[in-house]
Amino acid sequence: MKVQSLGHVVLNVGNRARSETFYNEILGLPIVARLDKYQMTFFSFGNHHDLAIAAVGEDAVGPDKKAVGLQHVAFKVGDDIDALKQAKRDLEAAGVSVRPVDHGVTKSLYFTDPDGNGLEVYIDASDEWRRDPASIAQTGPLAI
Repeated sequence: MKVQSLGHVVLNVGNRARSETFYNEILGLPIVARLDKYQMTFFSFGNHHDLAIAAVGEDAVGPDKKAVGLQHVAFKVGDDIDALKQAKRDLEAAGVSVRPVDHGVTKSLYFTDPDGNGLEVYIDASDEWRRDPASIAQTGPLAI
């Protein structure tokens, strides 16, 4: 078997309505379907779905940064630093605390959703990774 591409990601959340608001209104992900039987909402960037959330209840244990599992999901927000600066303004205006990071080939903002799931928004800053794949492993502070 050879995997062709990443199909979609499903995140467990505590409260479906709260998470729908976060992903749809704050991050701007379009809702394409809801499956009430399983308390799921599906979002798309043009595929049938790219991200889904599944409500597991308000009393569910949140993500543990020291546990095995998904660390974060990344979303590209544009092609230049102005797009990332706008994302930072939008997130902070919505009360979301961000951590800017310079990866060389990308410039990123890290934050969490209302349930503590790790997220990243980024811009591509260089195609150096095409010549030197190891260049993706850079990390440093980003002043924006």
